[in-house]
Amino acid sequence: MEIGVFLSFCLASFLMALSPGPDNIYVLTESLAKGARNGLWIAFGLNSGVVVHTLLAATGLSLILKQSELAFSVVSYLGAAYLLYLAYQASREDLSFETESVKAEKNTSALKLYRTGVFMNLLNPKVSLFFIAFLPQFLGKGSLPLFWQACILGLSFLVIGFATFGSLALLAHQLRRYFLNPRFVKGMKWMKVIVLLVLASFLFVT
Repeated sequence: MEIGVFLSFCLASFLMALSPGPDNIYVLTESLAKGARNGLWIAFGLNSGVVVHTLLAATGLSLILKQSELAFSVVSYLGAAYLLYLAYQASREDLSFETESVKAEKNTSALKLYRTGVFMNLLNPKVSLFFIAFLPQFLGKGSLPLFWQACILGLSFLVIGFATFGSLALLAHQLRRYFLNPRFVKGMKWMKVIVLLVLASFLFVT
């Protein structure tokens, strides 16, 4: 793999991670509402799912989603149902301004936040299709087999994605002090609900 191709892949990965989308918007709203800890763990989970998508794309298994309408529909509906569940859970959160959501932060375990991010990523078949179309564009002749080239690119995508999402979480946490009032905290709660509902609707429509 040529260094120029690799650097082009890294730049493209950064731009895609930075471009507005349901994942980074969800990380932003979670970090604004509950702090950087929650946003970082969700960001880690979201990007960890890339490992699975990379392996599937590298082995060709994800082509099943592309070729089978039934398989694609099943994964889409499961993902949409999970997002609707998350939206319901978010709508019931108690983000009382008096405690600045400290209670909510402590009660949400890191494992639960990480698992939420992973499931959001894995239950989105569009991510698998994206990797089918995206990764092969940067694979080429070289000393490494194509499988290992795909693994290196997938790992690089994970690191770049987490660094970008993590930076957004930390930035949102710093801005949080300027917006901590009852209306804003409540608005962030319902913004998160809307983001989840919109993402679920996209999967249903697809």
